[in-house]
Amino acid sequence: MKTCNLLAPAKINLYLEILGERFDNYHELIMVLQSIELSDYIKINFNGTQNINLYCNNLLVPLNETNIAYRAAQLIIKKFPNSLNLYGGVDIIIDKRIPVAAGLAGGSTDGAAVLLALNLLWKLDLNDYELQKLGEELGSDVPFCINGGTAIATGKGEIINPINKLDNLWIVLAKYQNFSISTPWAYQKHKEQFGKCYEKNDKKKNSNNFELLINAIDQKDGQKIGNLLYNDLEKVVLSEHLMITELKSFMEKMGGLGTMMSGSGPTIFTLCQSREQAEEIKNIIVKTFQDPNLELFISKLSSNGINNIKS
Repeated sequence: MKTCNLLAPAKINLYLEILGERFDNYHELIMVLQSIELSDYIKINFNGTQNINLYCNNLLVPLNETNIAYRAAQLIIKKFPNSLNLYGGVDIIIDKRIPVAAGLAGGSTDGAAVLLALNLLWKLDLNDYELQKLGEELGSDVPFCINGGTAIATGKGEIINPINKLDNLWIVLAKYQNFSISTPWAYQKHKEQFGKCYEKNDKKKNSNNFELLINAIDQKDGQKIGNLLYNDLEKVVLSEHLMITELKSFMEKMGGLGTMMSGSGPTIFTLCQSREQAEEIKNIIVKTFQDPNLELFISKLSSNGINNIKS
């Protein structure tokens, strides 16, 4: 094998609850993570040198050590230095389809794709668990992105427990191109405002709704799922950013199953029963806002993580 072609899906949060602060200054979380079909396309091939080269069609994507995809390659080289000497370097080419800095794990899924590709190209024979442990060193979302689907994530988000896969619903996503939110800022802001309320143990403050959501996912009940969407970070992000609040408020009125911000934002999504419903909601948003800076996407929930496309 000389080349890997991969689909790297985005993710949304169906549930995000902050339980408290951890010893390592991260937050203790309980989340439900969900893959969607919106994906980056990534090609990784041998380049005949000892170098790792990174390319991307989106000028907002850094091509250095701040990019998780680049750091994923560096991590593999650090752990398996003989592989670079034996097989040589690679070009990593990212066709960016997932919006940047959107709360959709776009960088994390690219990093997961690089781990999977180098595992194949350099014949490392790492299993999924070993890849996930490597992914933890890159970012909390990376372990989930490897296998994707639908999962409960705990710890700081790196402990993944797959549940019944949910792939029967559609989704409309909206994100202002020139607007991003720092994930560390969002969590720090939440700590400042609600830190006194953090519990000292791992008991869930919103446990009843969490269990109801898991049951609704098991039953693939879109209406119940939509009613039970939850994100603690909305409390701080929406109060600080009026245009995101107004966007969410408008989308909530469009008749979808439920509307929420994904992760630390600023992407707002609405779950839909069908593609037709999603198209209708998207068209109304376009006509109402008439803002070329507002990106809109239609996608479907997915049961897949990183997918190696056979060339």
